[in-house]
Amino acid sequence: MLGVGLAAGLSAVTIALWLSGRLGLYINPESTWFAVSMALIALVGCAVSFALPRGAENDHGHDHGHAPAPGGADGLGGHDHGDAHAHDHGAAHDHDHGAPHDHDHGAPHDHDHGAPAGFWGGAATLTGGILATGVVAAIVLTPPATLSAELAMQRDTGTPPLFQGADTVALAATGDTASFGVGEWASVFATATNPEAFDGNEVTLTGFATPADGGFALTRLVITHCVIDAQPASVTIASSDGVETGQWVTVTGTIRDDDGRLAVHPSSIEAIDPPKDPYEY
Repeated sequence: MLGVGLAAGLSAVTIALWLSGRLGLYINPESTWFAVSMALIALVGCAVSFALPRGAENDHGHDHGHAPAPGGADGLGGHDHGDAHAHDHGAAHDHDHGAPHDHDHGAPHDHDHGAPAGFWGGAATLTGGILATGVVAAIVLTPPATLSAELAMQRDTGTPPLFQGADTVALAATGDTASFGVGEWASVFATATNPEAFDGNEVTLTGFATPADGGFALTRLVITHCVIDAQPASVTIASSDGVETGQWVTVTGTIRDDDGRLAVHPSSIEAIDPPKDPYEY
């Protein structure tokens, strides 16, 4: 259960999320083919593993039978004690093997190994089954959800975004910003050395609100591979309208250079429901 059962359960959940169109809540859609392929392979491997008889994994094909007794005519390592290796056990090497070396293996050394091994083996199996069942049940019963605005604020270090580079700023300078989202504009806002070049650009951006000086910040979480590496990206919205933290909105407005700092001066702010695909990539 803890090995094959857990692998099969997680693989099945991955495939179910893909079929329902919700796998994008956890990973970059570009990685979907890899995750689903690995899940299918894991399921096939789990199914094949049930064809292996229990205990067969410990059978290495070796013959562990008793070796011939030493000293026999054909035994390995046999010695002819009547020749060069003969010893006079009646003299200096005379030992009474029946006295000091005589052990009663049926008394002090008699251990019942069946009970402890069976007990601990059963306890380990039960524990593994409970853990595997609990993990899979938690995943299945917990509805898929997006990362929260609180988490975005916790991960916001105030430093420029790491997922965009100078190419984004150069592209924005040419005016080719039709495909720009919050992530690209956040990079431009944070790293542009000539903010006046972007003054007057019209934008329509969607995100959730987080606190910021002089208004609020429009924020999105940007994913490179999966939600574990999600980074917050924000642009300042110069508006005194009260927008609750975490509220999803679509902002239409104009970028302005406010004393060397870029901000979006909105012409409209529309509250919306969280989008089906809440992340940028």
